[in-house]
Amino acid sequence: MAALLDNTLVGEPYVAWPHAAMPTARVLVLGVGNLLMGDEGVGVHVLRLLEKETPPDGVRLLDGGTGGINLLLEFDKVRDIVLIDATRDGKPAGTVTFLKPRDACELPRGLGAHDFGLKDLFAVSALLGMPPAIHLFTISVEEIRPMCMDLSPAVAAAVPEVASAVSELASTLTKP
Repeated sequence: MAALLDNTLVGEPYVAWPHAAMPTARVLVLGVGNLLMGDEGVGVHVLRLLEKETPPDGVRLLDGGTGGINLLLEFDKVRDIVLIDATRDGKPAGTVTFLKPRDACELPRGLGAHDFGLKDLFAVSALLGMPPAIHLFTISVEEIRPMCMDLSPAVAAAVPEVASAVSELASTLTKP
């Protein structure tokens, strides 16, 4: 019986990743956040909605959780990363923003333990000469609720909008 990927941490040495069986994806859709911190996990909630449909050829969906630098191996041969994350930017909860940061210093401040790791992740990727283009969707949050898996109504209402926009962008990015 195969191990469930959601029950393991990215990069654990005993995890058998199915990369060899998967065609090389040019676009990685990466939802990040901590599901146990309420709205902070919205990136993963968007990814869960996207997982209900088969992604287009050339697109791979990944629950990055709070994996940080351990996600670097996932960048191999990826041309574009569509990243979905929460942000506390002072905008009303549920506000969706799209950014195309050119480098790690243009990433907005994150909310959880993965913030430091994501910025480092993109900086290391650039140093290694393998930086994919970043397409970032952020969802504004106002409150972090530890040990809560539910999204606030305003943030939950943004999930379908972001999933639709991510799906459309990913389809566009797979075209040569």
